[in-house]
Amino acid sequence: MASIGGNIMQRTRCAYFRDEIGCRCNKRNQGSGCAALRGLNRNHAIFGWSESCVATNPSDLAVALAAMDAVVIVLGKTGERLIPFKDFHRLPASTPQRDNVLDRGDLIVAIEVPATVEAHASHYLKVRDRASYEFALVSAAAGVATDGRRIRSARLAMGGVAHKPWRLTAAESGLRGISLDDIDGLRSAIAASFTDARPLAHNAFKVELSQRVALRALRTAGART
Repeated sequence: MASIGGNIMQRTRCAYFRDEIGCRCNKRNQGSGCAALRGLNRNHAIFGWSESCVATNPSDLAVALAAMDAVVIVLGKTGERLIPFKDFHRLPASTPQRDNVLDRGDLIVAIEVPATVEAHASHYLKVRDRASYEFALVSAAAGVATDGRRIRSARLAMGGVAHKPWRLTAAESGLRGISLDDIDGLRSAIAASFTDARPLAHNAFKVELSQRVALRALRTAGART
């Protein structure tokens, strides 16, 4: 039986992590190295990766929850605590074996999604190499509030680009006041969140693809206002 908690805690689809015979992977065997760093890394991260790990988070749901500022409610040894979704998943740094901030004995008991105005006009877009593939190459979750056709506020998060859902905070700030019909203005605002992208040898295409996916998700959400 599947669960919401299990979905957001699912582990990476990195082939080097999944292949337990002969592949170096710090997530599986700490200190063994990251074979993907200089191997076949087409599907891997362009944000937030470290020398220890370049894998991406595979969850679709997590991207939407990150965009909507969800809160994970956890029951642990010291009682209940609330974890903002942006803080739930970890970047790899030097401890890639830890995907999230849960401690031993913690139990996810609920996830709360605030009733925001942006959530009323939202969209999730998932791009795959083939329609039959389950996991996203790149995905985007967008929510928008408008005054007429002009953006009052926006929320954007990306999947398939980092070890955790990646919020485009610079883009969100830059989009305020721009018309949904101003394609160049929208593109420029979204591009502001990609100045610190660090593509690997085989995935530089994700920088442009991610921006196109974010733009399309945003405009589709805007059409629902």
